[in-house]
Amino acid sequence: MELISIIVPCYNEEETIPIFYNTVSGVSSQMNKKYGVVFEYIFVDDGSSDNTLKIVKSLAENDDRVKYISFSRNFGKEAALLAGLEQASGELTAVMDADLQDPPELLEEMYTAIKNDGFDCAAARRTSRKGEPPVRSFFAKLFYKLINKISNAEITDGARDYRLMKRCVIDAILSMREFNRFSKGIFGWVGFKTKWIEYTHTDRAAGQTKWSFWKLLIYSIDGIVAFSTIPLSIAAFAGILFCFAAFVMILVIIIKTIIWGDPVAGYPSLVCILFLVSGVQMFTIGILGQYISKSYMETKRRPHYIIRETNNNTVKGHP
Repeated sequence: MELISIIVPCYNEEETIPIFYNTVSGVSSQMNKKYGVVFEYIFVDDGSSDNTLKIVKSLAENDDRVKYISFSRNFGKEAALLAGLEQASGELTAVMDADLQDPPELLEEMYTAIKNDGFDCAAARRTSRKGEPPVRSFFAKLFYKLINKISNAEITDGARDYRLMKRCVIDAILSMREFNRFSKGIFGWVGFKTKWIEYTHTDRAAGQTKWSFWKLLIYSIDGIVAFSTIPLSIAAFAGILFCFAAFVMILVIIIKTIIWGDPVAGYPSLVCILFLVSGVQMFTIGILGQYISKSYMETKRRPHYIIRETNNNTVKGHP
Protein backbone atom coordinates (compact mmCIF):
# COMPACT_ATOMS: atom_id res chain seq x y z
CA MET A 1 0.00 0.00 0.00
CA GLU A 2 1.13 3.53 -0.77
CA LEU A 3 1.95 5.61 2.31
CA ILE A 4 1.11 9.31 2.58
CA SER A 5 2.79 11.30 5.37
CA ILE A 6 0.97 14.34 6.70
CA ILE A 7 3.16 16.89 8.50
CA VAL A 8 1.35 19.14 10.98
CA PRO A 9 3.37 21.95 12.66
CA CYS A 10 1.74 22.86 15.99
CA TYR A 11 2.26 25.76 18.34
CA ASN A 12 -0.32 26.17 21.11
CA GLU A 13 -3.04 24.42 19.10
CA GLU A 14 -4.77 22.47 21.90
CA GLU A 15 -8.20 23.63 20.72
CA THR A 16 -7.76 22.71 17.06
CA ILE A 17 -5.89 19.39 17.15
CA PRO A 18 -8.88 17.16 18.07
CA ILE A 19 -11.00 18.83 15.37
CA PHE A 20 -8.19 18.52 12.84
CA TYR A 21 -7.55 14.86 13.66
CA ASN A 22 -11.22 13.89 13.34
CA THR A 23 -11.59 15.76 10.04
CA VAL A 24 -8.42 14.39 8.45
CA SER A 25 -9.18 10.88 9.69
CA GLY A 26 -12.49 11.01 7.83
CA VAL A 27 -10.78 12.08 4.62
CA SER A 28 -8.02 9.47 4.98
CA SER A 29 -10.60 6.74 5.59
CA GLN A 30 -12.40 7.65 2.35
CA MET A 31 -9.15 7.71 0.40
CA ASN A 32 -8.10 4.38 1.88
CA LYS A 33 -11.28 2.74 0.63
CA LYS A 34 -11.12 4.43 -2.77
CA TYR A 35 -7.39 4.30 -3.59
CA GLY A 36 -5.95 1.84 -1.07
CA VAL A 37 -3.56 4.43 0.42
CA VAL A 38 -2.57 4.55 4.08
CA PHE A 39 -1.60 7.56 6.16
CA GLU A 40 0.78 8.57 8.92
CA TYR A 41 0.36 11.81 10.86
CA ILE A 42 3.51 13.60 12.04
CA PHE A 43 2.66 16.29 14.58
CA VAL A 44 5.59 18.63 15.27
CA ASP A 45 5.15 20.40 18.60
CA ASP A 46 7.09 23.65 18.29
CA GLY A 47 7.66 24.21 22.00
CA SER A 48 3.99 24.78 22.88
CA SER A 49 3.18 26.12 26.35
CA ASP A 50 -0.36 24.69 26.47
CA ASN A 51 -1.64 21.08 26.31
CA THR A 52 -0.79 20.54 22.64
CA LEU A 53 1.75 17.79 23.30
CA LYS A 54 -0.45 16.07 25.86
CA ILE A 55 -3.34 15.90 23.38
CA VAL A 56 -1.11 14.58 20.60
CA LYS A 57 0.26 11.92 22.95
CA SER A 58 -3.26 10.78 23.78
CA LEU A 59 -3.99 10.46 20.05
CA ALA A 60 -0.81 8.44 19.58
CA GLU A 61 -1.83 6.02 22.33
CA ASN A 62 -5.01 5.14 20.43
CA ASP A 63 -3.73 5.40 16.86
CA ASP A 64 -0.36 3.99 15.82
CA ARG A 65 -0.44 6.16 12.70
CA VAL A 66 0.18 9.21 14.89
CA LYS A 67 3.82 10.22 15.34
CA TYR A 68 4.98 13.25 17.26
CA ILE A 69 8.14 15.29 17.58
CA SER A 70 8.45 17.77 20.43
CA PHE A 71 11.05 20.54 20.38
CA SER A 72 13.00 21.68 23.42
CA ARG A 73 11.67 25.21 22.81
CA ASN A 74 9.92 27.29 20.16
CA PHE A 75 12.14 27.21 17.05
CA GLY A 76 9.53 28.54 14.61
CA LYS A 77 7.37 27.08 11.88
CA GLU A 78 10.22 26.78 9.39
CA ALA A 79 12.12 24.48 11.76
CA ALA A 80 8.95 22.47 12.40
CA LEU A 81 8.38 22.01 8.66
CA LEU A 82 11.97 20.89 8.18
CA ALA A 83 11.74 18.39 11.04
CA GLY A 84 8.55 16.92 9.64
CA LEU A 85 9.99 16.60 6.15
CA GLU A 86 13.07 14.87 7.52
CA GLN A 87 10.99 12.32 9.44
CA ALA A 88 8.36 11.66 6.76
CA SER A 89 8.69 8.18 5.24
CA GLY A 90 5.76 8.23 2.80
CA GLU A 91 6.01 8.00 -0.97
CA LEU A 92 3.92 11.19 -0.89
CA THR A 93 4.10 13.87 1.79
CA ALA A 94 1.61 16.60 2.64
CA VAL A 95 2.13 19.74 4.71
CA MET A 96 -0.93 21.08 6.53
CA ASP A 97 -1.77 23.57 9.28
CA ALA A 98 -3.67 22.33 12.31
CA ASP A 99 -6.19 25.18 12.24
CA LEU A 100 -8.13 23.69 9.26
CA GLN A 101 -7.57 26.79 7.13
CA ASP A 102 -6.05 24.20 4.82
CA PRO A 103 -9.15 22.19 3.80
CA PRO A 104 -8.36 18.44 4.15
CA GLU A 105 -10.97 17.74 1.47
CA LEU A 106 -8.45 18.96 -1.14
CA LEU A 107 -6.16 16.01 -0.42
CA GLU A 108 -8.03 13.73 -2.80
CA GLU A 109 -7.83 16.25 -5.64
CA MET A 110 -4.11 16.70 -4.92
CA TYR A 111 -3.60 12.93 -4.95
CA THR A 112 -5.34 12.44 -8.29
CA ALA A 113 -3.39 15.35 -9.81
CA ILE A 114 -0.13 13.59 -8.96
CA LYS A 115 -1.19 10.02 -9.77
CA ASN A 116 -3.29 10.63 -12.87
CA ASP A 117 -2.13 13.94 -14.37
CA GLY A 118 1.64 13.54 -14.06
CA PHE A 119 2.33 16.37 -11.59
CA ASP A 120 5.16 16.19 -9.06
CA CYS A 121 3.38 18.43 -6.58
CA ALA A 122 -0.12 19.73 -5.96
CA ALA A 123 -0.45 22.91 -3.93
CA ALA A 124 -3.28 25.03 -2.56
CA ARG A 125 -3.79 28.68 -3.46
CA ARG A 126 -6.29 31.05 -1.89
CA THR A 127 -8.29 33.07 -4.39
CA SER A 128 -9.74 35.40 -1.77
CA ARG A 129 -8.46 37.13 1.35
CA LYS A 130 -11.93 37.76 2.69
CA GLY A 131 -11.87 38.08 6.46
CA GLU A 132 -8.33 39.48 6.61
CA PRO A 133 -7.68 43.08 7.70
CA PRO A 134 -7.40 45.31 4.59
CA VAL A 135 -3.92 46.52 5.56
CA ARG A 136 -2.65 42.96 5.90
CA SER A 137 -4.13 41.97 2.53
CA PHE A 138 -2.60 45.04 0.83
CA PHE A 139 0.90 44.31 2.10
CA ALA A 140 0.57 40.59 1.31
CA LYS A 141 -0.27 41.34 -2.34
CA LEU A 142 2.54 43.90 -2.46
CA PHE A 143 5.00 41.33 -1.10
CA TYR A 144 4.14 38.72 -3.75
CA LYS A 145 4.48 41.28 -6.55
CA LEU A 146 7.80 42.51 -5.20
CA ILE A 147 9.49 39.17 -4.54
CA ASN A 148 8.49 37.78 -7.93
CA LYS A 149 10.10 40.79 -9.62
CA ILE A 150 13.38 40.70 -7.71
CA SER A 151 13.98 36.96 -7.18
CA ASN A 152 14.29 33.84 -9.33
CA ALA A 153 11.94 31.85 -7.13
CA GLU A 154 8.39 31.82 -8.47
CA ILE A 155 6.01 32.40 -5.56
CA THR A 156 2.34 32.37 -6.52
CA ASP A 157 0.10 35.01 -4.97
CA GLY A 158 -2.07 33.41 -2.30
CA ALA A 159 0.11 30.29 -2.15
CA ARG A 160 -0.16 28.27 1.04
CA ASP A 161 2.35 25.86 2.54
CA TYR A 162 -0.42 23.28 2.10
CA ARG A 163 0.72 20.87 -0.61
CA LEU A 164 1.20 17.20 -1.49
CA MET A 165 4.62 16.27 -2.87
CA LYS A 166 6.44 13.33 -4.38
CA ARG A 167 9.58 11.97 -2.75
CA CYS A 168 11.78 13.61 -5.42
CA VAL A 169 10.44 17.04 -4.40
CA ILE A 170 11.04 16.32 -0.71
CA ASP A 171 14.62 15.23 -1.42
CA ALA A 172 15.26 18.43 -3.37
CA ILE A 173 13.89 20.56 -0.52
CA LEU A 174 15.98 18.72 2.08
CA SER A 175 19.11 19.22 -0.02
CA MET A 176 18.82 22.95 0.72
CA ARG A 177 20.46 23.14 4.13
CA GLU A 178 20.47 26.89 4.77
CA PHE A 179 19.73 27.99 8.33
CA ASN A 180 17.58 30.95 7.30
CA ARG A 181 14.71 29.08 5.68
CA PHE A 182 11.78 30.54 3.77
CA SER A 183 9.66 27.58 2.67
CA LYS A 184 7.48 29.42 0.15
CA GLY A 185 10.63 30.50 -1.65
CA ILE A 186 12.22 27.05 -1.37
CA PHE A 187 9.12 25.38 -2.80
CA GLY A 188 9.25 27.73 -5.76
CA TRP A 189 13.02 27.58 -6.23
CA VAL A 190 13.25 23.76 -6.52
CA GLY A 191 10.72 23.88 -9.34
CA PHE A 192 9.05 20.63 -10.47
CA LYS A 193 5.69 20.33 -12.18
CA THR A 194 3.10 21.82 -9.83
CA LYS A 195 -0.67 21.96 -10.08
CA TRP A 196 -2.30 24.86 -8.25
CA ILE A 197 -5.65 24.10 -6.67
CA GLU A 198 -7.68 27.19 -5.91
CA TYR A 199 -10.02 27.56 -2.95
CA THR A 200 -11.67 30.36 -1.01
CA HIS A 201 -10.49 31.54 2.37
CA THR A 202 -11.72 29.59 5.40
CA ASP A 203 -11.59 30.72 9.02
CA ARG A 204 -9.72 28.92 11.77
CA ALA A 205 -11.59 26.02 13.35
CA ALA A 206 -10.76 27.36 16.82
CA GLY A 207 -8.22 29.46 18.69
CA GLN A 208 -6.32 32.54 17.57
CA THR A 209 -3.72 33.01 14.85
CA LYS A 210 -0.10 33.14 16.00
CA TRP A 211 0.91 35.39 13.10
CA SER A 212 0.74 39.09 13.94
CA PHE A 213 1.31 41.80 11.33
CA TRP A 214 4.80 42.42 12.74
CA LYS A 215 5.76 38.72 12.55
CA LEU A 216 4.54 38.55 8.96
CA LEU A 217 6.54 41.67 8.09
CA ILE A 218 9.73 40.17 9.54
CA TYR A 219 8.98 36.90 7.74
CA SER A 220 8.58 38.73 4.41
CA ILE A 221 11.89 40.57 4.91
CA ASP A 222 13.57 37.22 5.61
CA GLY A 223 12.10 35.88 2.38
CA ILE A 224 13.36 38.81 0.31
CA VAL A 225 16.85 38.60 1.80
CA ALA A 226 16.94 34.81 1.35
CA PHE A 227 16.03 34.84 -2.34
CA SER A 228 17.25 38.12 -3.78
CA THR A 229 20.36 40.32 -3.78
CA ILE A 230 18.53 43.21 -5.47
CA PRO A 231 18.32 45.21 -2.18
CA LEU A 232 22.14 45.32 -2.18
CA SER A 233 22.04 46.77 -5.69
CA ILE A 234 19.49 49.34 -4.52
CA ALA A 235 21.86 50.41 -1.75
CA ALA A 236 24.72 50.76 -4.26
CA PHE A 237 22.63 52.76 -6.75
CA ALA A 238 21.40 55.03 -3.94
CA GLY A 239 25.00 55.77 -3.03
CA ILE A 240 25.89 56.59 -6.65
CA LEU A 241 22.80 58.77 -7.06
CA PHE A 242 23.51 60.86 -3.98
CA CYS A 243 27.19 61.24 -4.86
CA PHE A 244 26.15 62.57 -8.28
CA ALA A 245 23.56 64.88 -6.71
CA ALA A 246 26.15 66.22 -4.25
CA PHE A 247 28.62 66.89 -7.09
CA VAL A 248 25.96 68.81 -9.06
CA MET A 249 25.03 70.88 -5.99
CA ILE A 250 28.68 71.75 -5.38
CA LEU A 251 29.02 72.97 -8.99
CA VAL A 252 25.84 75.06 -8.66
CA ILE A 253 27.10 76.72 -5.47
CA ILE A 254 30.53 77.49 -7.00
CA ILE A 255 28.99 78.95 -10.17
CA LYS A 256 26.48 81.09 -8.22
CA THR A 257 29.27 82.41 -5.99
CA ILE A 258 31.56 83.27 -8.93
CA ILE A 259 28.90 84.93 -11.10
CA TRP A 260 26.60 86.59 -8.58
CA GLY A 261 28.70 86.54 -5.46
CA ASP A 262 25.82 84.72 -3.74
CA PRO A 263 26.92 83.65 -0.26
CA VAL A 264 26.23 80.13 0.88
CA ALA A 265 23.02 80.39 2.85
CA GLY A 266 19.96 78.36 3.69
CA TYR A 267 20.45 76.73 7.07
CA PRO A 268 16.98 75.04 7.14
CA SER A 269 17.45 73.51 3.69
CA LEU A 270 20.94 72.34 4.70
CA VAL A 271 19.55 70.58 7.77
CA CYS A 272 16.84 68.88 5.68
CA ILE A 273 19.46 67.66 3.19
CA LEU A 274 21.64 66.32 5.99
CA PHE A 275 18.71 64.45 7.50
CA LEU A 276 17.77 63.04 4.07
CA VAL A 277 21.29 61.85 3.27
CA SER A 278 21.74 60.44 6.77
CA GLY A 279 18.45 58.59 6.45
CA VAL A 280 19.52 57.05 3.13
CA GLN A 281 22.84 56.06 4.67
CA MET A 282 21.14 54.35 7.61
CA PHE A 283 18.73 52.62 5.23
CA THR A 284 21.54 51.21 3.09
CA ILE A 285 23.52 50.21 6.18
CA GLY A 286 20.40 48.42 7.41
CA ILE A 287 20.19 46.49 4.12
CA LEU A 288 23.82 45.46 4.46
CA GLY A 289 23.18 44.52 8.08
CA GLN A 290 20.39 42.14 7.09
CA TYR A 291 22.65 40.23 4.71
CA ILE A 292 25.56 40.22 7.14
CA SER A 293 23.36 38.94 9.97
CA LYS A 294 22.02 36.11 7.78
CA SER A 295 25.57 35.17 6.76
CA TYR A 296 26.59 35.29 10.43
CA MET A 297 23.83 32.85 11.39
CA GLU A 298 24.78 30.52 8.53
CA THR A 299 28.42 30.36 9.63
CA LYS A 300 27.46 29.38 13.18
CA ARG A 301 26.06 26.08 11.84
CA ARG A 302 23.68 25.71 14.77
CA PRO A 303 21.04 22.95 14.52
CA HIS A 304 17.71 24.05 13.06
CA TYR A 305 15.93 22.47 16.02
CA ILE A 306 16.50 20.27 19.07
CA ILE A 307 14.18 17.35 19.76
CA ARG A 308 13.09 16.98 23.38
CA GLU A 309 11.03 13.82 22.88
CA THR A 310 9.43 11.75 20.14
CA ASN A 311 7.62 8.45 19.68
CA ASN A 312 9.33 7.87 16.33
CA ASN A 313 12.05 5.31 16.99
CA THR A 314 13.47 5.69 13.51
CA VAL A 315 14.31 9.39 13.65
CA LYS A 316 16.17 10.31 10.48
CA GLY A 317 18.36 13.17 9.45
CA HIS A 318 20.49 15.59 11.40
CA PRO A 319 18.71 18.48 13.10
